[in-house]
Amino acid sequence: MRVTLGDPQALIPGFEQVHREQSAAYPATAVEWQPVHTVYVPADRFDAGTVAAWGAAALDLLRRHLSRKDMTRFFEMHEQTARTVHEKVTAKLGTDPIEDLRVDFEDGYGLRPAEEEDGHVTRAAEAIAALHAAGTLPRRWGLRVKSFADGDPVRSIRTLDGFLTEVIDRVGQLPDGFVVTFPKVLMKAYLGQFAGCLEALEKGLGLTEGRLRFEMQVEAPQTVRFLDAALVTALGGRLAAAHFGVFDYTASCSLPPHEQRLDHPACDHARHVMQTSFAGTGVELSDGSMAAFPAADDRYVVRNLWWRHVGLIRHSLSHGFYQGWDMHPSHLVSRYVAVYHFHLSHYEEYAQRVRAWEEQRGAEGGVMDEPATVKTMVTALRRADLALGNA
Repeated sequence: MRVTLGDPQALIPGFEQVHREQSAAYPATAVEWQPVHTVYVPADRFDAGTVAAWGAAALDLLRRHLSRKDMTRFFEMHEQTARTVHEKVTAKLGTDPIEDLRVDFEDGYGLRPAEEEDGHVTRAAEAIAALHAAGTLPRRWGLRVKSFADGDPVRSIRTLDGFLTEVIDRVGQLPDGFVVTFPKVLMKAYLGQFAGCLEALEKGLGLTEGRLRFEMQVEAPQTVRFLDAALVTALGGRLAAAHFGVFDYTASCSLPPHEQRLDHPACDHARHVMQTSFAGTGVELSDGSMAAFPAADDRYVVRNLWWRHVGLIRHSLSHGFYQGWDMHPSHLVSRYVAVYHFHLSHYEEYAQRVRAWEEQRGAEGGVMDEPATVKTMVTALRRADLALGNA
């Protein structure tokens, strides 16, 4: 082949450096397990029995208010899919009801006298140690500290310090799966300051470098404006996730109370900015929560709440947010129903289309998939296997 340029490499000075920067900023990572939800429990209401109590309460609601036949009709599922979903939800609630747990010292807890919060920190650490000893500590766990935006960062760090110190003293190590939630990040500088505190805690507690990671909450328009992939490298890889806070965000946008909902277009905008800002960085994304819970133990009331919650979860899933926040045991039922149904609904179709691509033939229905679509389907199958417990 004849060419015109003698040495194309000479025309691209600095390419190697730019490519190294690309690899560092956007690592090609395989899909790993991510919890389908975060359950947060106010610190004063948390004890070693909380996980089991939430699972038992959710399982009781499922058994009394949603049979397999009910699920088929109520959520418009194929009969076989409904049978599988019902079996999986029942098993999940009975054995592993909470995948990600946060002991909350922020909005769900409020302002308390220093001695009272210190006491709750100690009791929370005792409960974590008991859960770990019993083998029932959720796979992902941690706490939510108060925001630096509240003007008292010392209280925030003292709570985190005491919690970690007490847990390690009781367990002998920091159990796997720990992460801390950092809320209301109104100023970009708070992120670096918090990361510096985590580094100091690692050294003080004798933990390996990078062991303490955190998730930031996106709860205000100010936060959306400074989201950027560069944050990940600037924070030394400590940023594990970004979680959307629907109620603070919609309040900051001056939305009326009846419009403070996950599927509001203002929330869609914030989530899409989160997606584009952190795409390819490995930072996990999580949606927010629904504040409602059953006002009465009435089948119509309970099912109506599940219907609303499932609709919101489906909205999140369709927008590529595979995790959300749950605030009441009843939410566990609708969470797992929606997630399992979502992943099962297209599983066989995706598997068939991937096989067709690998065999270099057209998929059923005359679909000619693009490489990017095939890659997305492979990812979707992997994510489904992880969520369904098949991997």
